[in-house]
Amino acid sequence: MTYACESIADMAEPLLEIRGLTVRYGSRLAVWNVDLALRPGEVLGLCGESGAGKSTVGRAVVRLLPDSARVVAGAVRFKGRDLLAVTEAEMRALRGADLALIPQDPLSALNPAFRVGLQATDALRLHRGLSRRDAEVQMARLLGRMGIPGPAELLLRYPHELSGGMRQRVLIAMAFSCEPSLVIADEPTTALDVTTQAQILRILEGLRAERGVASLFVTHDLGVVAHVAHTVAIVYAGCLVEVAPTVALFGSPAHPYTQALLAQVPRADRRAEAEGSLEGWMPVLHEAPRACPFRERCPKRAAACDEAMPDLREIAPGHRVACHLYGQ
Repeated sequence: MTYACESIADMAEPLLEIRGLTVRYGSRLAVWNVDLALRPGEVLGLCGESGAGKSTVGRAVVRLLPDSARVVAGAVRFKGRDLLAVTEAEMRALRGADLALIPQDPLSALNPAFRVGLQATDALRLHRGLSRRDAEVQMARLLGRMGIPGPAELLLRYPHELSGGMRQRVLIAMAFSCEPSLVIADEPTTALDVTTQAQILRILEGLRAERGVASLFVTHDLGVVAHVAHTVAIVYAGCLVEVAPTVALFGSPAHPYTQALLAQVPRADRRAEAEGSLEGWMPVLHEAPRACPFRERCPKRAAACDEAMPDLREIAPGHRVACHLYGQ
C-alpha cells in the first residue's frame, strides 16, 4: 500500500484549531472533548465507523449541524477566529468563500427544482460579485478542467439528469470555486463505484495541491485516507482514540480499535485477519465517559479500562493515543 506524504504539522501555524469540542443530539453525546489542529495545505483524515461522530465534527466547523444538535463546549478557531462565537452573518460571509463544505450526498445537496448552473454559480455571484453569465463561464472552465465534457451544456441540466459521479464533481467545483483556504470533505466518495471514486480522489488531490488548500477529509474508508491524508485521526463513540502521521498510523497502529479497523482493509499481500474482526456495537454515550468506550469490544481489555477514560497522550512525535496500554 502506498501512502500520502508524511505530516507537515511542524511547517506552519494551525489554520484550524478544534479545542474541547463537545456536541449533543438531545440526550446523546455525539462528540466529546475533541482536540485537533490542521495546517495550511495539510489533509487531515477523520476516520471511524458510521455513527462515530466524524461528520458531526466536520459540520460543527462550518456550523451546519442539524437543529437537533447543540455544541455544549469547546472552540473552533479558523485563522484565529472562533467560528462558534461569530454571528450568523459573519459565518455566511466565510462559508463558501474561505471555508467550504463538500456534502456527503450530492443528490440531496442539489435542489432538484433548479438547473445545475444556477446552484453551482451561487458562491461566485455571492462572494465574488460576478454576474450570472461571468460566473457560468468561470464554473464551466473549472468543470472542464475536472474532465467533464461539454461543461457549459451540463450547467443547463437538472441534478437528476446527471450521474452520481457528475453530481459529485459539481459539488467539488462549487466548493473550490472561490479558492477557499479550507475544505471540509464529508464522505465525498460514498456510494460511488471504484473507478469513479478513484477519479474523484484524483480531482480532489489535484485541486488541493494546485491551490494549496487544507482539507478535513471525513471518511469511514481507511484505504482511501491512506492515499490522501498527511495525518489521520481515529474517532470512536465521539472520542478521539488515536491521531498520527499517516505512515506512522498504518505502520505502527497503537490503539486496538485502529488495529481492528486496519485489519479489515483489503490488501493484495495478505488474507483477511480473522483476529482483527470487530464484534459487538459501538456504545451510545449520554455523559462524559468514565471508562474506555471501546472496552466492551477490546481484545486487550484490562482492569484499568473499566476504571477511567484514558487521556490522549503522545507516544511518539506527532503520534497520540488514548489507551491504558501505554500508561497515564
